[in-house]
Amino acid sequence: MDKKILVMVFGTFDYLHAGHENLFRQARELGDEIISVVAKDKTVKAIKGHSPDHSEKERIENLKATGWADQIVLGHHKDRTKAIKEFKPDVIALGYDQFAFTYRLEKLLMDIHLNTKIVRLKPYRPDIYKSSILREKLIGINENVNV
Repeated sequence: MDKKILVMVFGTFDYLHAGHENLFRQARELGDEIISVVAKDKTVKAIKGHSPDHSEKERIENLKATGWADQIVLGHHKDRTKAIKEFKPDVIALGYDQFAFTYRLEKLLMDIHLNTKIVRLKPYRPDIYKSSILREKLIGINENVNV
């Protein structure tokens, strides 16, 4: 039996949208099984400068409900490479806008002797389907409702 090709994706997944669906669709084309690493609340705050609007538990549950990933795990705040070391993916699929911690990724893979391919996925309508844009619109709508 042939070994399944494991593809790993990372994200906050605070507001799920068509851009995320497209990311998972592209990732699915790269392998047989997708494991999604959802960023811890602390990690999101460290990277983005603000906490996510949904808790890590809610974000995992929402992502599970989509069926986009075969397995979903919570990232590790102190060792953000722990999931890579544990699951040893064949492919790491990065979003077009993911740069935090990715510049050291090739070195990490060499250091731990993994022959993992890194693929940068194409954006899907980033002018519309980007979490930060959707978040700003939602916050603006909520502030206007409360006025």
